[in-house]
Order: sequence, then structure tokens, then C-alpha cells
Amino acid sequence: MNPASPTSPPAPAPAPAPAARRPRFGFGLLGPRRGRHELSAEEFDSLALPVGDDGVVIGTDTQGAPAVLGLGRPSPFDMVLVGGAWTAQVIAVRSVATGARVAVETGRRPLWTALAQAANSGQQCVTLHDVGRVTPQGPSVHSPVLLVRDCGARPPRGRAGSAPWQSVLTLLPYLSPVAARLMEAADLVGIQRVSPEEARQAGRIMGLPPSDVEALSTLPDGVTLWCTSRSRMYVATRPTEPEAGLLGAERRMD
Repeated sequence: MNPASPTSPPAPAPAPAPAARRPRFGFGLLGPRRGRHELSAEEFDSLALPVGDDGVVIGTDTQGAPAVLGLGRPSPFDMVLVGGAWTAQVIAVRSVATGARVAVETGRRPLWTALAQAANSGQQCVTLHDVGRVTPQGPSVHSPVLLVRDCGARPPRGRAGSAPWQSVLTLLPYLSPVAARLMEAADLVGIQRVSPEEARQAGRIMGLPPSDVEALSTLPDGVTLWCTSRSRMYVATRPTEPEAGLLGAERRMD
């Protein structure tokens, strides 16, 4: 009898062909699955965005927070600064940095020439005009203008005034007989160190409390009390390194 032949193991079943994947056009590689960045209606109020706080940083307040002055406005805006040209020049330089054009009406061209030359590298950002000779600046939302009037203690009425997208900063070295009229008509008034008599006069014009009236005659260089008929803020202006190289250290007197 013939021996039994060995039994061959069964052939393995063919592996199933991989299922064809549906193409994912435009999505690229699949990334990790994470929660969606969504807020419920109840959580939406927790968002706090600094809407409307744009402008020129003119210094810091008594708490060390940035003090921002909005100069590019769709309505006319008039400011009076009783103080030194140094602060007005810092505001002008920083306005240029935010994209504004600056026109300076002045009887002291040499005081502003270095600033204009430094700012006008590449384009005409700062223009100097003799007193009473300011030409129309053509302000717009895309090209706001700051007009600085450095015309002495008794500035004449200017040919160019505030307008939509054109703010005016009138610089007074001290409180002259015309200061009351200008300060009462201004939207914002800045007062630097003045004599005790001038401090009392400014207090009457702006309705300042006795503590502020007393402080005005002892303010350090670079500190300004910015005020309206309803609010007040002390602002310390300190130069950046480039500003100090161009304008020098902060000072009250020119």
C-alpha cells in the first residue's frame, strides 16, 4: 500500500484591494482635530477691543499709561498749548510718524528748520510758512493735517483754520491778553509751568480746582496739564532717543 501523500496547506486568501479614497480637493493634509474658535452669545460681551483709541501718543499719564491725542478727526479740532515749542515739536514729529502732514506757521523759522529737514527725508511731510502765509493744505481722511501756529503771544487770525481732517495747535509762550479768548474757544487746552498769577488766570478760564491752580506754577519740564471744561489729565512727555538727538531734552523755555 502506498504511503499517504502529505497534505498541502491551503493557499492564503488574497488580500482585499485597498478601497479607493475619495479625493479631497483643496484641503491638503489632514491636521489634528481641535475645538473650534467660537464664542457663545453670552461670552461675546467679554471681548474688549480698544476701539477709538487711535492717535498720537503724547506721553504718559500719572498712572504710567499712554496718553493718546486723536488729531485726525472728521470734524474741526482746535487746541491751545500754553508752553514751550519743544512739546509742540514732539507732537509734530509724532504726528508725522502716524501718517499726517504738518504745516507750521511761524515767525521763528530757524527753530523749526532742523525738524522739517529731518522729517522730509523722501517726501514733503513738514512745510514751513511765514505768519499769515499758510496755503490751503487739502486735508482728507487719507491725508490728515496738523497745523501748528507758532505766532507769538498775540497770534493774528489765520488764513487757514481747523477743518475736517485738519486740526490746529496754537502755541502761546505765556498767557497774553488774547489767551482767554483762544482758550475758551478751544476744544482742548494744554498748560505747562506758568507763574502763580498766570496759574490763577488759567484756573479762572478753565474752571480748575485750587489744587491744580497751585500745581501749575511748579510743574516739571515736559509735564503738561491737558484740560477741557469737563476733564483734566497731567501728561509727562519724554523724548525717544531719535527725538532727543533732534530736539534735545524736554524743556519749558525755548
